[in-house]
Amino acid sequence: MASYRIRQYRDQDYDAVRTLFARGILEHVPAGYRYVLRSARAKLELLVLFVAVRAAAGYWVLGLGAVALALAATWLLVRSFSTSYVHQALSTDLHDIPASYLRAPDSCFWVAEAEGAVVGMVAVAPPQDLAERGVALELKRMSVSKDYRGQGISKALCGEVLRFARARGYRAVVLSTSMVQVAAQRLYEGQGFRKVGTFSPSLLGSLLCFQVFHYRCDLPGRAA
Repeated sequence: MASYRIRQYRDQDYDAVRTLFARGILEHVPAGYRYVLRSARAKLELLVLFVAVRAAAGYWVLGLGAVALALAATWLLVRSFSTSYVHQALSTDLHDIPASYLRAPDSCFWVAEAEGAVVGMVAVAPPQDLAERGVALELKRMSVSKDYRGQGISKALCGEVLRFARARGYRAVVLSTSMVQVAAQRLYEGQGFRKVGTFSPSLLGSLLCFQVFHYRCDLPGRAA
């Protein structure tokens, strides 16, 4: 097990952080694709497509071909959904990390460093939900390199966010994670987070049955 340390983001971490984030999101594309295909709606739609083409064309091979095309189109949509999310993040808060997290009030950005390389990251900032402003902070952009998972790095990064929020008198920390990030869900639940909501982030997300879970961790004994 490699040793690591958690420290605040530096300018020289810029490329490593952006690459780590993009890889962390895109590696979930296959899981997202499988999730979509396992949904009852997707199974029904594929069956209806096969039957309709088979009945119209008179050949079952054409029905199978139509299903294959639908599967390929679904893969492209799932990947496009993930790449759009990555591009949006890289062009907004991860475009200027110091301005987004180091110079902004009640915000911070940490990296985990091991063997001279950035292997993990997490940020904290006031939540987008205006109802939570002044009450909670939001954990954002958590990611750990695949080669360094299972070593407690994610737990340590999460702990930094919780301590940061407590030190500033906040009552809670909130976050959002997708339905395919099962390991992340277990981590957060193990740190005291509880699921408080579910939503689809966009129209395309709704079409793909893609859900995002909203979590909250209350910090007892603190007042905003």
